[in-house]
Amino acid sequence: MKRRGKAAKTLLPPYYLSAKYRAGAPCDEKSTAFTGGSTATGEVDVDCTSCAQVVLPGACPYPTMSLLADWLLRHSVVMCLLLHSLVLMTFCFHHAAISCSKSCYCSESDSGGKTVRCSNLHLTEIPQDIPNDTQRIYLDFNLFTTVPTNAFAGLPYLVELDLSHNELSQLEPGAFRGLGSTLQFLDLSSNKLVNFNPEAFEGLRSRANLTNNPWHCDCNLQMAMPRVDLEPASLTGIVCQTSDPEEIGVQGLAFLLAPDIDLCVVMKRTTDVAMLVVMFGWFTMVISYLVYYVRANQEDARRHLEYLKSLPSKQGKSEESSTIKMIVCSTEQ
Repeated sequence: MKRRGKAAKTLLPPYYLSAKYRAGAPCDEKSTAFTGGSTATGEVDVDCTSCAQVVLPGACPYPTMSLLADWLLRHSVVMCLLLHSLVLMTFCFHHAAISCSKSCYCSESDSGGKTVRCSNLHLTEIPQDIPNDTQRIYLDFNLFTTVPTNAFAGLPYLVELDLSHNELSQLEPGAFRGLGSTLQFLDLSSNKLVNFNPEAFEGLRSRANLTNNPWHCDCNLQMAMPRVDLEPASLTGIVCQTSDPEEIGVQGLAFLLAPDIDLCVVMKRTTDVAMLVVMFGWFTMVISYLVYYVRANQEDARRHLEYLKSLPSKQGKSEESSTIKMIVCSTEQ
């Protein structure tokens, strides 16, 4: 490589040096290696790579770009490691955010909402590792028997929950707590729900499907159903398998299509009887107290009269004794 210059101090960076000199002896700051060329014309063929600097004849040694390159190399390695760590942390956080529940299948819609499908997996407990950004959960065709309290807490974006075709027979109080502001549809159809627990639906405003369950129709069910926003299919799908009282005869009938049936009549009668019993008990207690009070007063009055009657007889005896004393005294005189 040819380099034109004056005989002044001239610095040739290491990247100008060819590989030809690498096989030769290393040069120090007092020696230079040239292959041809002339200093008189200022044209030099430099072929030295092992020395840290190349100085033209008459030039003074001066630090080369290799020191700066080494410094940049060392710091670039550190920066590269930091950058890789940052990328790795970002990937880990992103992976945690989009991770899916074990054994379930997750997908994302165009709007960014996540759908978790855990259908027909023979699950016996509600999964606890459902991603927080889930909007739809399908847990149908499993083996759940109960929904525990706060089973779906921490899912602020959930709009649809499918628990149909399970073995659900109990919904604990607060089972759907925390879903009142977002949940739009709840499917509990084709389960084994017998009794309706209003505390399980506390604060819930979603539309619910409660069809195909062996409902026990009683006063509690009659009073709780108007508080639930039911799917149109539930109007004909909520059928009474048993009832209380049995003599009303609502077995096999669509509960919501029989508004004239009053399942609270027995409770009302029981309440009336209980009130009558309580009133009779209070009345008996009051009468007993009055009788006792009157008799106690009569007894006190009788004793007082006897005492008063006893007073004149004592006074007469005292007067008689005083008269006798007076007579005796007068006789002696």
